[in-house]
Amino acid sequence: MIAVDMDGTLLGSDGRVSPRNLAALQAAERAGIEVVVATGRRHSYAMRQLRALGLREENALVSSNGTVTRTLGARLLERTLMQPETARWLCGHIEEFRNALVITFDMVDTDGEDARGALVVEHLDELNGSIGKWMAANEPYIAHILPIEKALEAEAPIQMMLCGTIERMRRAEARLLEHPGVSPVGANPQEYTSEIEVTLHRTDYPERDLSILDILPAGCSKGSALLRLAADRGITAAEILAIGDNWNDLSMLEMAGRAVLMGNAPEDLAQHAAERGWTIAGRHDQDGVAETIEAALAETLSSPLKQPEAVIPF
Repeated sequence: MIAVDMDGTLLGSDGRVSPRNLAALQAAERAGIEVVVATGRRHSYAMRQLRALGLREENALVSSNGTVTRTLGARLLERTLMQPETARWLCGHIEEFRNALVITFDMVDTDGEDARGALVVEHLDELNGSIGKWMAANEPYIAHILPIEKALEAEAPIQMMLCGTIERMRRAEARLLEHPGVSPVGANPQEYTSEIEVTLHRTDYPERDLSILDILPAGCSKGSALLRLAADRGITAAEILAIGDNWNDLSMLEMAGRAVLMGNAPEDLAQHAAERGWTIAGRHDQDGVAETIEAALAETLSSPLKQPEAVIPF
């Protein structure tokens, strides 16, 4: 199995999958390798870039940082919901940061699209300032509800998200961690106590002074979702190649038999990768994904003990 992140990894700086990256994914499929996209995007937003690529519809898409897994054909495989009472408590706990809050609901239909109300915000100005392009692209799905808790009366969310400057989001992270029910970024789910209700994931873009802090149901991550998917497919962790670029990819990089970090990763994560001996690939706008997959395929095909259909020994 190859698990690949989207933004900053599979997608170039133009927000698209390059011809070389696509050719590498297709070559992996032909070699009998399952290709899984694992992203912080929700399913329908990820499919904007993936739908036209011609990948197999039964390939899995792990979305919302591991809370939902569907096939590219929109068949639901797994979903974890946050308890509404937990979400309501969080809205109060982060009172200072409510103007940076987005709540996500899984409203995906059989065609892979979702509807207005999949994203709920209470305030627009702060979010338009920090993630304006994302807000514009997702306008058809955003509902403005005041107070935001009203959105939790009928549906359970899959995710809460805070966006802002790196300094402000570090303060939000510290505020969240004042409660024992919140597990920190990079926490090992096996060490969770019964008190844990939600877990944090972070995506940093230092060049934009932007940090996205995701609040997920306890135990949800790209890594845990991929491990369950792999087990269902009869694939071990040692047979997984994971490629990512940011802190929200940490769980899948740590569980994979082979971890590859993109050259455009934040410096602190690159240092983390170096300490663990992970491979550093080229940048996302230099086809680092293709470079990684091509090398892995070449390594396998050059072995006299391997056939083209063989599993790559990650």
